Amino acid sequence: MDEQELIAGCLRGRMEDFRMIVERYSAPAMSLAMNILGNRDDAEDACQELFIQVYRHLKSYDKDRSFKNWVYTILYRRCLDCLKRRRQSAELVKKMGRETVLATPANPGHSHPPRRLPSDLLERLKAKERTALCLWANEGYTAQEIGEVLRCSDSTARVYLFQARKKIKKLLEQGHVWLQNG
Repeated sequence: MDEQELIAGCLRGRMEDFRMIVERYSAPAMSLAMNILGNRDDAEDACQELFIQVYRHLKSYDKDRSFKNWVYTILYRRCLDCLKRRRQSAELVKKMGRETVLATPANPGHSHPPRRLPSDLLERLKAKERTALCLWANEGYTAQEIGEVLRCSDSTARVYLFQARKKIKKLLEQGHVWLQNG
């Protein structure tokens, strides 16, 4: 069943069609959220919020636009909200005089394909650069599609990609990040 049929079914109240949308987008959404947030728990929360919003706002979806881009735009906003909450929490802890250590927990049993970058490397990028790079590398998005998700122009999306690749190259050349073989 294609997306438009699933959307129409959801709008008619068919929960089975919504379940199929969730199944179709769960893995790619989780992958993008993990790349943006670097934390499985936060990524799961962002994905849960994503599908709640998709369900609640499906009536407002513009059928002339890409559904996938609409979903990723919502996810991107949820991830930015999470990063903002994380930053606010860290600031609060610092104000209380405690040392804040933001560590990314290991993801046991989950091996990444060799083309994936280590999460510590992705964490050094700004959120928009990280999102642009992940959409381009993992989803095959064009600058135009990235621009739609990030709500910016195609040229701005290309700048985010350029900046992300430039920063990664510089970090690798300086030896700040060690890639593991395997």
